[in-house]
Amino acid sequence: MSTAATATAATEAAPPAKGSKKKLIIIIAVVALVLVGGGVAAMLLMKKKAPDAEAGAEAEEGAPAAHAVAAKRDPKHVPTFVPLEAFTVNLADRDAERYAQLGITLELEDAKLGDQIKAYMPAIRNQILMAIADRTANELLGREGKQQLAEKIRRETAKVLGFAVDDDDEPGTAEAAAPAKKKKKKKAAAPLPITAVHFSNFIIQ
Repeated sequence: MSTAATATAATEAAPPAKGSKKKLIIIIAVVALVLVGGGVAAMLLMKKKAPDAEAGAEAEEGAPAAHAVAAKRDPKHVPTFVPLEAFTVNLADRDAERYAQLGITLELEDAKLGDQIKAYMPAIRNQILMAIADRTANELLGREGKQQLAEKIRRETAKVLGFAVDDDDEPGTAEAAAPAKKKKKKKAAAPLPITAVHFSNFIIQ
């Protein structure tokens, strides 16, 4: 009797074992599906974030330029512009008679300096005429030549107004072209009153 009872108990216990295996398989399948779904979702999120990261990097690369512009000019502060009468000057060319017609406007930080420039206008025009007449047509045709002339005009105007100007730092001079190691250390010069020179007209004939 005891043997038969044992066999019956074993037979009755067998079905639940098969059921538990099925449940285990179902649970494993569900977990696998969740993991696969999570992996796909993670990949999609990574792909979406990649363009955003690139766009952010591009914005950061462009940021220094924007900051640099903001540092140079205060949008709330409008500079003063002083237009000068047109200049017609014979150039320094020896092989042919060449002349330049220039329209020049001075940019100032201090509006009060405009009246001072008008008071010194004869001397300022003389210095500008001399600066232009020292150039040849070829020197003024290129962008670099125009930039050097603008800097020369800026410095010469500042001199007439009584500001100290270091000629060694002028572009195009031998001192300015010398290696940095050979240059003597000097105190930083005060900023010139004319912040920029603009050409409204530039004709060479």
